[in-house]
Amino acid sequence: MNPLNLLRTESPNELHRALDTYTTEAMVAAFVDDQTNAVASVRAIAGELARAVDAALPLIDAGGRLIYAGAGTSGRLGLLDSVELLPTFSWAQDRAIAVLAGGRDAVYRAIEGAEDSSDAGVADIRVLKLTENDVVLVLAASGSTPYAIGAIEAANAAGALTIGFANNRGAAVTSKAKIGITLDTGPEIISGSTRLKAGTSQKIALNTFSSALMVRLNKVYGNLMVDVKPTNTKLIQRCVNLTVLATACSDAVARQALSACGFHVKTAIVMIERKIDAAAARKLLAQVNGSVRRALDAPRDE
Repeated sequence: MNPLNLLRTESPNELHRALDTYTTEAMVAAFVDDQTNAVASVRAIAGELARAVDAALPLIDAGGRLIYAGAGTSGRLGLLDSVELLPTFSWAQDRAIAVLAGGRDAVYRAIEGAEDSSDAGVADIRVLKLTENDVVLVLAASGSTPYAIGAIEAANAAGALTIGFANNRGAAVTSKAKIGITLDTGPEIISGSTRLKAGTSQKIALNTFSSALMVRLNKVYGNLMVDVKPTNTKLIQRCVNLTVLATACSDAVARQALSACGFHVKTAIVMIERKIDAAAARKLLAQVNGSVRRALDAPRDE
């Protein structure tokens, strides 16, 4: 019974009414255990998430951008997903853009009132000059955040594919989106604190969506991240390790091939397996839309 007609994400969790009396060990266990509900909520909509990936794929493959929009925790999670695509998949920064209610300042501190303006959501989307190939992911735990709704409406008006994520059923963010995804996480252990399992569910959903999309865009060979951007010492070594794993070559052979191709793992793999130089490997990859598997399976010249 909910006499205040609260959203499920705002309602008190009946299992933990006496949270402040728990021992520290019991409290920590309760927080951790409740996170499993985030996983369950994403598992429940796996089919819808797959449909979203399939709908986005031809648009992104045709040059579209991934645009993330949200406020507070949801907006920061969208920003995090957008930023991580460059080092993980060499995805161009100008093709993964996040807008956040309150702008850059909201990344570092809570600007709670910023989410109340639908006009701000409209303006932040309009400035991006969307095309019909763009894919706009809008996140709001409540599903009724004015900023998020404004962003969806502006993206719809521009003809972009809109994917809305919310943590309450029947939310405006999901009903207004072309593809609506409800992550039904239920009440939080600390009532209304949707940075907990609601936030976790959004992180899982975004990770899953973008990673699956990148696999479909040939950024992965087997389950190896072969389009990694070697921006630091750790990632340079990862390039070597990935090349060794993919080809069973020695560390020295991997480094030699990588050095010849600017540490591009895909190219190095094709060079080693096909016994060709970097230029030929790049040409072959270009012919098969960057697919390492297809490049390795392509007929060899006599």
